[in-house]
Amino acid sequence: MVKLKKQKLDSSAQSGQSRPPVVSILGHIDHGKTSLLDFIRKAKIATSEVGGITQHIGAYQISFKNKKITFIDTPGHAAFAEMRARGAKATDLAVLVIAGDEGVKPQTRESLKFIRQAKIPFLVAVNKIDLPSSNVEMVIKQLAKENVLVEKRGGEVVLVPVSAKTGEGVEDLLEMIVLIAEMEDWRVEAEAALTGVVVESKLDSSRGPVATILVKSGQLSRSDTIWAEGVKGKVKAMRDEMGREVKRAVPSQPVEVLGFESPPPVGALVNSLIMPKIGSGPLPVKNQTVSDQESERPVSDESRGKNLKVVLKADTQGTLEAIEANLPSKIEVIYRGVGDICESDVLLAQTTASFVIGFGVRLPAGVKKLAQIEKVRIQTFNLIYKLLEEVESQQLKTVKPLINEEVLGEAEVLKQFQVNQKKIVGGRVLSGRIARGDRVHLKRGNKVIADSFLKSLKQGKVEVEKAKPEEEFGALLLPEIDFRKEDVLVSFRELPSKG
Repeated sequence: MVKLKKQKLDSSAQSGQSRPPVVSILGHIDHGKTSLLDFIRKAKIATSEVGGITQHIGAYQISFKNKKITFIDTPGHAAFAEMRARGAKATDLAVLVIAGDEGVKPQTRESLKFIRQAKIPFLVAVNKIDLPSSNVEMVIKQLAKENVLVEKRGGEVVLVPVSAKTGEGVEDLLEMIVLIAEMEDWRVEAEAALTGVVVESKLDSSRGPVATILVKSGQLSRSDTIWAEGVKGKVKAMRDEMGREVKRAVPSQPVEVLGFESPPPVGALVNSLIMPKIGSGPLPVKNQTVSDQESERPVSDESRGKNLKVVLKADTQGTLEAIEANLPSKIEVIYRGVGDICESDVLLAQTTASFVIGFGVRLPAGVKKLAQIEKVRIQTFNLIYKLLEEVESQQLKTVKPLINEEVLGEAEVLKQFQVNQKKIVGGRVLSGRIARGDRVHLKRGNKVIADSFLKSLKQGKVEVEKAKPEEEFGALLLPEIDFRKEDVLVSFRELPSKG
């Protein structure tokens, strides 16, 4: 077991009462974030209840050695960013999950960016140590390159090897979370007014608008009138992650709340005062002849290109906002809504030359048949990154229908140099290879910002033909394009058209 070097804060100098820590799990796709959360949930909640089955409410609270810990189970980085964009500091502590057999990946770096911007403490969980190919030392060295020094190397970041499959190290991980919580000693004033954050939101076919609220201060009770960015709610009922009725929710406690007039946006700040709408705001409920179980808002953003039009449906409003926030820039979302794909979606797509994409929603047989008749393309997904990849692929085909591309390599932009009044990209190869003369896309998030080609490639002062994975380089792009740290250069070549 590793030991924290920092000293516990003097609680006598702190005001108010201590509250449980709120923890988010971040990391690269397929590195085991969901598996780790599932193991903790099943081991620390389900087995402690007679016949208990946890409900998915977007957050849950466990008890470990008589200490409570709250975990936020969000759709991922996009929802985390959405909460921050709305000014909601929902998370006290982050756990950065890295697979021991793969090491630091692009979304690992993205997670570090979120953590640093949020200015919250974090620890590292090296997952999949049950695999023979797992290499914790490799991960430690890669983290050092990202300016993350673990305790084993004289730093202050705690690193815990774990296996979400066997459970090895999970107890150590929870113990370290508790120790960090004791050290940070998060507190709240006993008589503080109610504040909270919406961490999940949806329109349930039988219960109406439902939102999971994480109480930050004060108390939330049944019959309270609350507001979330202009959306009014009269608390009719509250339930915890076990589906049990809750009469009063206290700081750091997540509860599922029934009684909002419409689904409030994820990340919305909750209190007992009327708050103005911020950002995209809530999705208003309108009278529909096709379905009275949907929340919808037509969207026509003229700043977006009209290369590809989509009708977007998702299971919850949180997921809907997360997806839309990460769509390529040249996508026109003509309609977005919460609920299963219905006939009106197909007809709208047919009249606007759009295609329908759904996340976590059903496609009824009758609707599917109508789509076949109207020749409307529908695709459904259960992984957000797969949805985004497909939309980006379809957008590229719309712009260049006869061009297929082969990705040759990817590199992360680390910094910018100025040499002889020319901008030089300082980068590191993530995968494949980057070579002199390559054509490249400049990507920012999931969006292609610009295209160029590599006129010159150097390592130090030596001109080289190509750079390999983990190698750093300096490159001159022609034409010059605006880039910034953490952008990605994608080297590619065009394949002959098959048509």
